[in-house]
Amino acid sequence: MAWQGLKLNLKVAQKQILTPGLVQMVSVLALNRLELKEMINTEMVANPVLEELSEEATATDNYSDETFLKNETEKVPEKQAANPFDEFDVGSFFNQYLDTGGDGGQSQEREISERPSFEKFLSSPAGLSEHLNWQLSVTICSDAVREIADNIIGNLDENGYLTASNEELLQGEKYTQDDLDDALAVVQDFDPIGVGARDLRECLLLQLKAFDPTNTLAHQVVSEHLKQVQANQLKEIARALNRPIEVVKRTLDVIKKLDPRPGLRYNKTEPRLVEPDVYFRKVDGVWEVFLNEDDMPQLRLSPTYRRLLARDAADREVRNYVKERFTAAIQLLKNIEQRKHTILRVCQSIIARQGEFLDHGPDALKPMMIKEVAEEVGVHPSTVSRAVASKYAHTSQGVLELRSFFSESVNGPEGGGMSLLTLKRLVKKMIEEEDSTKPLTDEHIAQKLEDAGIHVTRRTVAKYREDMRIPSTHQRRVKA
Repeated sequence: MAWQGLKLNLKVAQKQILTPGLVQMVSVLALNRLELKEMINTEMVANPVLEELSEEATATDNYSDETFLKNETEKVPEKQAANPFDEFDVGSFFNQYLDTGGDGGQSQEREISERPSFEKFLSSPAGLSEHLNWQLSVTICSDAVREIADNIIGNLDENGYLTASNEELLQGEKYTQDDLDDALAVVQDFDPIGVGARDLRECLLLQLKAFDPTNTLAHQVVSEHLKQVQANQLKEIARALNRPIEVVKRTLDVIKKLDPRPGLRYNKTEPRLVEPDVYFRKVDGVWEVFLNEDDMPQLRLSPTYRRLLARDAADREVRNYVKERFTAAIQLLKNIEQRKHTILRVCQSIIARQGEFLDHGPDALKPMMIKEVAEEVGVHPSTVSRAVASKYAHTSQGVLELRSFFSESVNGPEGGGMSLLTLKRLVKKMIEEEDSTKPLTDEHIAQKLEDAGIHVTRRTVAKYREDMRIPSTHQRRVKA
């Protein structure tokens, strides 16, 4: 498969250490390809060590000094090295970016004899509520927890903060406190991490809990000294905690990388240009995934700055600056590669489960939950949510949002699972084919489904009909 070219050595990590690089990785993964291109262009302006590989570049422009690579990568601070990116084959990775930049998708192009034409169209971006409701729809939980979680989502402000009180969410004695606690935990586990918090402190603590639950110092600083953090009062915090000021500074640098308004990214209202992030193509009878690398800037580390760093006579301040820029550039390149790897693995899991849908269309869509894919890929469910958020696949069934492949399961014929989306399509088809002078009632539809071995109640049919904005029986009736 194409993603194998990334040359990653996988290993199981029991915990993550929260670093600016890890925070950046989370952010990069959530970007679609248009946003990624914009981010890369911005980084190239900000960091002179990053260069776009030109078509005219030749082998004489490149460097393969393995000693330099080894020495410089060893100089990355220990705390930055202790993160998921240690999984990379470093020598192979850096040779790629010092010699020729990324492969630019060339290996993929060689594997596809007839690549689909590039397709673009305008689409309204998913808002925060829509993004969260989609995650809720493919989450396994009780009806009570689902109802409260839906209410929580409806009471989030544009930044993702919860504005309703516990009393309002409990609706008197309709639900228990345990139901509320479970529902809040469900929502707070969704992407973007930090939603469902009541204030900034809780928002930041949720992010720390997700990324680095063992970092007691960061938790303590946010819990007890948030106002001083906002005022950048390092000395006061260091004195109160009896810690060296450099330790506190590093902790604050990490905290300031957290997102104080996690919901804001999903509350953009302007239409956006949509491009496929991946292609689902059948090669020799097997569905495969290919990243869309068209027009994506291919990066390398600047040979000029590499030579400057290699000079022993270079000014210390200049060398330190260049080292910092190299460290930032290397981290970004790793994050971009990790994004590719994660998206490809998630999409591999999708096509392995939804091959019949790709072959036969919507009626063949199978139930598929985020948690199932996350377990197969070996990541947290919120990572899968970020990997598919706002991203599209060019498929045999058209250009589709990746999240449209996920759907909860309902009881199908002979006890088998049926996709909720497939069931809704079936209900819609029944209504479209009904006699408009004698339209089907919800009870009649439920009975027809029961006769077909699909067990749903009248109330459930009514809910599905309302979800699809189909009028009631009375409203659909046409007088003869």
